[in-house]
Amino acid sequence: MSEQWRLVFLGGGQMAEAIARGVISAGLLEPGQIAASEIRADRRDYLETKVGIKAVATNAEAIGLGDVILLAVKPQDTAVVLGEIGGHVRTDQVVVSIAAGVPLSKLEAPFEAPVPVVRVMPNTPCLVGQGMAAIARGKHAAPEHEARVLSIFNATGKAVALPEKDLDAVTALSGSGPGYVAVVIEAMIDGGVRAGLARDVATTLAIQTVLGSAQMLSETGTHPAVLKDMVSSPGGTTIAGIHALEQGGLRAAFMDAIVAATERSRELGSY
Repeated sequence: MSEQWRLVFLGGGQMAEAIARGVISAGLLEPGQIAASEIRADRRDYLETKVGIKAVATNAEAIGLGDVILLAVKPQDTAVVLGEIGGHVRTDQVVVSIAAGVPLSKLEAPFEAPVPVVRVMPNTPCLVGQGMAAIARGKHAAPEHEARVLSIFNATGKAVALPEKDLDAVTALSGSGPGYVAVVIEAMIDGGVRAGLARDVATTLAIQTVLGSAQMLSETGTHPAVLKDMVSSPGGTTIAGIHALEQGGLRAAFMDAIVAATERSRELGSY
């Protein structure tokens, strides 16, 4: 694949916008190297005026505008879009799917030629530049395709390459993870309110505590157990709270949640 390349999104929604803004901000591409298909005229106007990328009305027109074609549509719409473009994508292009639960076998099937396909499992924090994505390349995708897709998703957070067999667990951990974290933050806020804090104060304290703790672990490489021990003095408040969490089965509940989500992801992918 040449160094001068173009990215086109099939679907111009929030995920497409976030990824486009990320690659532009990272200096990976210029706005003129990015395009998107979008059926809504007002959204096309927004993408062109506010994001600076080209926007067209149809997928048929869009696929000729990119070297990397990124499917940014809902999982239930993926089969229709693939059927529409399957006979027109070239082998010197690469198709990237962010549709949760749609396996490579189904993504590759509609193409008449040996088109390189890469499956990606991103998560919603990519909307604020803090996403986590795992990618798996299909049978016709080469290491250079993998590297290019990694560069796209590293521009919106972090990305890793894994075998496709691991993507169900990725879906359960990082894909569904923002939902688990939201539940934890909500519980912390409610706990603060129960202890007498105003809800707005408890909300600020909980969100910033989770944000700061995650950033500290990320930047220092500290093991979570070490951070826990740092703030757990003998007979103190933290260890009393941790004891209550252990009595409530917090760790087992989280592990069970991830296993349950992994199994559900496998079920959805088998349909």
